[in-house]
Amino acid sequence: MTPVKTAAARTAEGAIVFTDIVGFTEFTALRGDEAALDLLSAQDRIVQETLDEKGRVVKTLGDGLMLWFSDACTAVRTALTLQERFEKHSQNEDTPLWVRMGVHYGRPAQRGEDLIGHDVNVAARIVTLAAPGEVLISETCTPEIGEAGDIELEEVGPTVMKGIPDPISLYRATWA
Repeated sequence: MTPVKTAAARTAEGAIVFTDIVGFTEFTALRGDEAALDLLSAQDRIVQETLDEKGRVVKTLGDGLMLWFSDACTAVRTALTLQERFEKHSQNEDTPLWVRMGVHYGRPAQRGEDLIGHDVNVAARIVTLAAPGEVLISETCTPEIGEAGDIELEEVGPTVMKGIPDPISLYRATWA
């Protein structure tokens, strides 16, 4: 039997952002499916209003999103802007939109419009460590961010994550 050759994976260099609505399962249980759908619609609207040509929604993952940006600085700035807009929505509405975000810069493999691979997995793990309203980023994002004067980074430290062989150094990003 002749082994089947696969084509080399196409990759794209950029920043992967995962979002997750905190407490969505409990919110749905207490408020119902219609309120949950309204909350998801609010998130979608805010994200679409905030994204520009440098970013896109890769896919929806239940109550979260996977976003893609051509560079880490734009990804982190957009994540921080989204957090401000989610907070403003929460203050003005009866539906709290508490979101956590994780950002990682790398070279994921492309599968059509989707992205897969180790770098995607790292970003997905980072978001699970973030608190409500928090943007956590990996060290791979920091070279670009260090040159931007409007973003402040607080070192969280090396973190062991499920399924990731080596600890990843994380930073909390805020506006300077």
